[in-house]
Amino acid sequence: MGSFIVTTDSGCDLPLSFCSSRGIIPLKMNYAIGDKNYTDTMDPKDLKSFYDGMRAGDVPKTSQVTPYQFTEFWTPLLEKKQPLIHIALGSGISGTWANAVSAADMLMKENPGADIRVIDSTLASVGYGMLAILAADLRDCGSSADECQMQLEKVKSNINTYYTTGDLTYLYRSGRVSRTGMVIAHALNIWPILNLDLDGHLIVQAKERGKKKTIERIHRIISELCVDPEDQTLYICHSDIAEEAEQFGEDIKKEFGFRDVFYTYIGTTIGSNCGPGLMAAFFVGKKRTN
Repeated sequence: MGSFIVTTDSGCDLPLSFCSSRGIIPLKMNYAIGDKNYTDTMDPKDLKSFYDGMRAGDVPKTSQVTPYQFTEFWTPLLEKKQPLIHIALGSGISGTWANAVSAADMLMKENPGADIRVIDSTLASVGYGMLAILAADLRDCGSSADECQMQLEKVKSNINTYYTTGDLTYLYRSGRVSRTGMVIAHALNIWPILNLDLDGHLIVQAKERGKKKTIERIHRIISELCVDPEDQTLYICHSDIAEEAEQFGEDIKKEFGFRDVFYTYIGTTIGSNCGPGLMAAFFVGKKRTN
């Protein structure tokens, strides 16, 4: 096994039990509902309750992880005297990466010999969870921290991610779409297909009328972009529509021959903005573009 530590945050949308089994250490992010503060437990059972609350009218608010929170998280790990590789939520979506870099710089100045490498994943959700899994794989195969960092930087732009939802209410509440856009989409049954560009900014890739045409369009996109599906895992995440997401994943696996499918919930970080009803596919393919 390699001698470095892999950390990330709960926005990676990997269950806590899975992270523990792979030696991935997550910083649990916070959110607020009204005047009450909560910590993401990374437990699917709690996420179902979270989305039920949103359906009932809860409006969760997220905040960036502060440099202080990063220092509190990393300081005990420095006692192991091993390099630390942290895979961060993409800077195109959040300022959390910049705060992680600030905290890492401060800790390395205060602790001579400390080695903290912060990776800007340029991804969200299980997209950067995939990088955390790759980092754990490389560590367990004996790779050095340098080798791992180089590989993560090399492959991150080849992770493709496509999201869709038929209900823009929650994206409107979070300020991600305009009221006019929401009203028009609902009136015309328009489903947006969202993805991330090379720098990790969320963009609208396409729009389709209805769920069936939207899923067909995503299949065409995967056909154009996916590389060697038989040698990789397809990652499917969803915000509390497990049956639909499973059908979505199994249909993609059957058509393109993915080796297997990993299903997971969208956690509170992205879920606070998208609400229930969203599903997404993540796979390795051609390099993302701007």
